[in-house]
Amino acid sequence: MKKDKSKCAISFTLVFKEINYDGNGKVKGNCDADIVVRAMRDAYENTFNKAVLVSSDGDYASLVSFLIEKKKMLVVLSPYETKKCSVLLKRTGVPIAYISDQKSVLQTQ
Repeated sequence: MKKDKSKCAISFTLVFKEINYDGNGKVKGNCDADIVVRAMRDAYENTFNKAVLVSSDGDYASLVSFLIEKKKMLVVLSPYETKKCSVLLKRTGVPIAYISDQKSVLQTQ
């Protein structure tokens, strides 16, 4: 049986945030809290089906657990290898894909 791809819609919403600079001129995004609040609000308002979080930061473990509970979490995509991905994220039981393992899929020809 052939799947009709015209009925499958996948979309992404990119949210940009104004950046600030620290005393040394280094860019400081401070977006952790913004991501958590937006994701939780959107989950409650049911504005998305599944979330893909791109991070290795354990600060998001509570958010991931919440999204798992709400059946809204798909996968964490870690920019770092296994050893550098937070154990707090790993303990949530969320599927974690590592970008380094996905090179053949992500490379452009």
